[in-house]
Amino acid sequence: MARIYAKVPALANHKSMAAPPNTEKDDAIQKVIVVNRRATFDYAVEEKYEGGLVLLGSEVKSMRAGKVEMVDAYATVERGELWLKQLYVAPFEQAKAFPHEPRRSRKLLVRASEIAKIDRAISREGYTLVPLRLYWRRGHVKVELGLAKGKKTHDKRADIKAKTADREAKAAMGRTRKERG
Repeated sequence: MARIYAKVPALANHKSMAAPPNTEKDDAIQKVIVVNRRATFDYAVEEKYEGGLVLLGSEVKSMRAGKVEMVDAYATVERGELWLKQLYVAPFEQAKAFPHEPRRSRKLLVRASEIAKIDRAISREGYTLVPLRLYWRRGHVKVELGLAKGKKTHDKRADIKAKTADREAKAAMGRTRKERG
């Protein structure tokens, strides 16, 4: 039996067949795992950095379930590497054979130039590096770090006062809209 082959015209540019990469859409898709609200209350964040986390499989599963606490977490520079410490990731129930330690140090993947800048700020200028939030981006766990200075008690009181005034102003605006409408 004879086979018949159809001739396909040669394309000058094979890349034109592929869809253009849509980085805006990919960057917009972020699923937040946990937010460290305490960090913004206790610290004045001046700069933000993003880094990846080196995790074990059971830790990834626990993060997908949302079983993470960042209350006491902080980051340090050791031997030119950035480490996230005291991040609590609950043990995964189905990983009994190879469980992970809940509060182990986890390596952060950040550019070397950023690590050098962070190290200078922490050692000389008295800054602290705190995790602000954990989130998923393109299937990878990312952490947003904040280079921050600790707030004094009077600064915290001023923040509480400003938030209360804003909340009351919004409530008053809502009441006036209801009365008019």
